[in-house]
Amino acid sequence: MDLFFICLKIFGARILDVSIGTVRANVILHDKKFVGAFLAFIETFLWFVVAREALRIDVSNILIPISYSLGFASGTLIGSFISSRFIKGVFMIQAVVDENNERILKELKAKGYLASILELKNNFDGNPRMMIYLQVNGETLKKAEKLIRRCDPDAFIAISETKRVQNGYVK
Repeated sequence: MDLFFICLKIFGARILDVSIGTVRANVILHDKKFVGAFLAFIETFLWFVVAREALRIDVSNILIPISYSLGFASGTLIGSFISSRFIKGVFMIQAVVDENNERILKELKAKGYLASILELKNNFDGNPRMMIYLQVNGETLKKAEKLIRRCDPDAFIAISETKRVQNGYVK
């Protein structure tokens, strides 16, 4: 029974320290360096305590490394959920659509999106295309993507996270 509680303690502590580490990495990517440094201290302290506990046990039982590994994997998953929920970024959507597709532009404007449009020359099949640029936040990303897909199911869409936006409009 004692081994069960040790495994549970290791599992729980690894979830905590790896979740903090995952959030820390995302916080630093969003230019919050001091918050990242604070989280790094907590993460390292917890990791040290857990690793010391796991290595101090004189049990050649496979449950210790399994608990440690499962805690790491679970912490990564939980940290990813926490990051996506609380750390909202800005995203750039680039969509290549048929040039004749005015429906997308009308719907984007009706929904309050501000888009930049470039006309493209396509040497592959000769069909005229246009590229739509949008800056959106994490809350409206899926909605904008669905709107483009609904208007042009064959649209080529590339989404990337934007580190900083200046003098622009983000929906």
